[in-house]
Formats: sequence, C-alpha cells, structure tokens
Amino acid sequence: MSEDETNGDDAPAEEPTEGDGEPDANDVAEDVNELEAIRGELDAFETQIEEFEAELEAAETEDDLDDVEPKLEAFREELENLEIPEPPEEDEDDEDEEDVVHPEEELQDRYDDIESDLEDLEDDLEDQRGPYAEDVIGEIEGVSGTITGTRWTIEGEEELIDAVDDFLADANDLLGASVSLPDDLEPTEGAKLREDAPDPDEEGVPERLATTLEDVTDAVEAADLDPDEDAETIAALLEATDEFEGDVDDATEWTDLKVREQLRREGFYDVLDHVKDFPPEWQALKVHEKRGNVEMILLALDSLGSEFMEEHCMESLERMGPSEATDAMVQKANRRDTKAMSILGKIGVADEQVVETLLDYVDSNIQLQRPAFRALGEIGAADAVQPIAEELATNDDPAVRSNAARALGLIGDTRAIDPLADVLEDDDADRVRASAAWALNQIGTADALEIVADYADDRAYLVQAEAERADLEPAA
Repeated sequence: MSEDETNGDDAPAEEPTEGDGEPDANDVAEDVNELEAIRGELDAFETQIEEFEAELEAAETEDDLDDVEPKLEAFREELENLEIPEPPEEDEDDEDEEDVVHPEEELQDRYDDIESDLEDLEDDLEDQRGPYAEDVIGEIEGVSGTITGTRWTIEGEEELIDAVDDFLADANDLLGASVSLPDDLEPTEGAKLREDAPDPDEEGVPERLATTLEDVTDAVEAADLDPDEDAETIAALLEATDEFEGDVDDATEWTDLKVREQLRREGFYDVLDHVKDFPPEWQALKVHEKRGNVEMILLALDSLGSEFMEEHCMESLERMGPSEATDAMVQKANRRDTKAMSILGKIGVADEQVVETLLDYVDSNIQLQRPAFRALGEIGAADAVQPIAEELATNDDPAVRSNAARALGLIGDTRAIDPLADVLEDDDADRVRASAAWALNQIGTADALEIVADYADDRAYLVQAEAERADLEPAA
C-alpha cells in the first residue's frame, strides 16, 4: 500500500467543483463594480429630477412647458432602461440574514423614489397647461347633451330657459358676443309654458336650447382664445359653465315626479268625471279601453308598478288586440310572459320580430309552448309549420301534441296535412287524434276533408264528430 493511500493528510487535494465554497474573487469584484455604476446613474438621475423641478417652477407659458415635456419623456425612457439586479436569495436557516439590507434593495428603493418623483413632475406639467378653449367647448357640449337627453317637466323647461339665459349673459360678456335666446323662449319669470303636447313636427324646448348653445361654442371658437394670453378669460368661461351645469342639474326632471303626478300630466285621469272604483287608475283604465285609447293603457302598463294594475292592463290589451301594443308585447314575451304571447296572437300581425320571438318557445316547456303555439296559429305564421309539426311527431306529452295539432290547423298551411294524417291514424291518445281531425277540418282542402271523413266509425266520439263535420264541409 502506498504512502498516499495510508496517510490521508498527505493525499492530494480534490479539485473544487463549481458552486462549492466562496464566490470567485473576480466575480465579486464585477458585481461591486456593476452596483457602483448603477449607483452613479441614480445619482445623476436624482440631480436631473431637481433640475426638472426648477424648470417647471420657472415655466410661465405653453412654449416653456413644450420645452420641458420632451426632456421628461427622454428621461423616462432612460430610467426604464436601467435594470436593478435582484438581491441574492436568503438562506432560510440563517437567522442573521433577516436583518441584512442588501445593496440591491437600497438601489431599488432609490429607483422607486425617482420614478415616483418623475410621475409627480409629469402630473405637474399637465396641471400647469391650459385651460384651453377646447375645454370650454367640451363642457358646454356636455351640458347640452344633458339637456337634450333628459325628459323634463314643464317647470323643468322653464328652469332650463332661465339657466341658459344666465349663462348667455356671462358668456357674451366674456367673449364680447351677442348670442340670445329665440324670441319665444325668453325667461319666464314664473309664467307657465303651454301645457298641451307640442307639435311633433316642431323642435321642443331642449332641442332649441341646444341650438342656442351651439351658437355659444361657435363664438368661443371665433374668439381664438390663446391659453397664455387669454388664460383668465378661459378660466372665467369654465367657471360660468360649471355654474350653468349646476343650474341644469337642479332643473326638475320628469323622473322627479311621482307616478300618479306623471299620469295626471299625461292626461290619464282626464276621462274621469268622478271616482267610483278604487284605485282610480282602474276606473280610468276601463274608460280608456272602452274608448280605444291604447296609448293610455300602455302608459299605465309602463308606469304603474302594481301587479293588480298590470294584470288589468294586460287583460284590456288582450280584449282589444291593438297593433300599437306589438312592440311592448314582444318585449314582455321575450321575458317569458305568457299573457303577452296571447296578446300577440290576438293582435294577429305576422311580423318577423313577433314570429321569431314566439318560435323561441316552440321546443320549450309546456307552460310556454301552449300560448306560443296558439299565438303562432292565430297569426298564421307559415314559418312555424315545420317546427310545430316536429313537436307533433316527436313530443312525448299528449297535451303538447294536441296543442301542436290545433296550432297547425289555425295556421291552415297544406304542408301540415300529411303529419296531421299520420297522427290521426297512429297516435295512441284519442284527444290528440281528435285535435288532428279538427285541424284537418280547419285546413279545409278536399284532401284534408277526405282524410277526416274516413273516420266516421272511429272508436273516439270526438273523432267521429269531426268526420261528420268533414262530410258537411264544402271542399276548399
């Protein structure tokens, strides 16, 4: 055995492996140099921030601010290109590591402070700009949009006229302009505007006021206000616009009224000489139905939150079947309202929107299918023949098949003859077969009547009755 093998102390040292022991001295030196370089860049950035603060404080005109802005943009780009190294991972087993502040963390804190100061400078620059004439125009257009986009009471329109007149006085004084209200929209001084409905071909008060405000914005543009030389004028115009906006916000909107007051102003109660039924809305509803005042019934339906009154409004519309109610009923039918579906059937208008709304329920549950089937039948919707015929042939519920057969009979399309004949011959439920026979009689062509007439000796009395009726019906 050799001496090296017997004496461990004299054995040759193993080559150090990568990652073992202390970091290489050269690597440490490089890291220190990198951190020092970053520290020097941060020192320079902090100095530049102080210089920018002084420049912004000294800026008096838009041109001065235009000089500073690109400097801030270039500075931000330089700052974002600077990368701060991540601090080394801490050894969880070394309790002393918890209190150590690494130089990378100190540099990151300085970087974050500089970035925060830069954001403040950018905000300060924007705050020092303007105000501009465009700001005034934007504010006026915003108030004008509020005026035209809101429904106002009679009192509210009076208040708007007064608010615009006050604003015109301020704007004309500041701009040296002479914008005025239309002659018939002079301030009211408490006098009521006419309460009858305006001519639909004429512009209302809000639209005419908006036109006047367009004249004001034209005057602002014509004044060619400079943000430096005319800064006081622009600021005064913005202050006047703020007051104007407050006056408009204070004007009385239609929604400020209680529902009963809204109905009163719409003339809903004008049909009542005296009240004998309670609530008075119910009595007025009866009169409006009798007189065919559909718009008043729809107004009550839209305005009154009472389930009692909604039920009576819908019953009135169902009895009347007015085409004017189509849009309102489509909206309610889209929310699964079965009464609305029935009303659409009574209206009987095969409008594309109506048919599409009802077709959505053809393969739904029976509570929705039944009114949808009947309504589609009553309006004679040819587009419904195929989907209803599929329900007739495939649905497991005899009640659904029976309703489908009757709907096809109401539609009266000859394409339904064959599926109805199949059901009359093969269906297990006599009520379904009877409905199919009834439907064929409704279609009334020679082919349809001949099919039904063959069932004079049928096991079901209702089918026999339809067969006898077929013999008596003249062929279509």
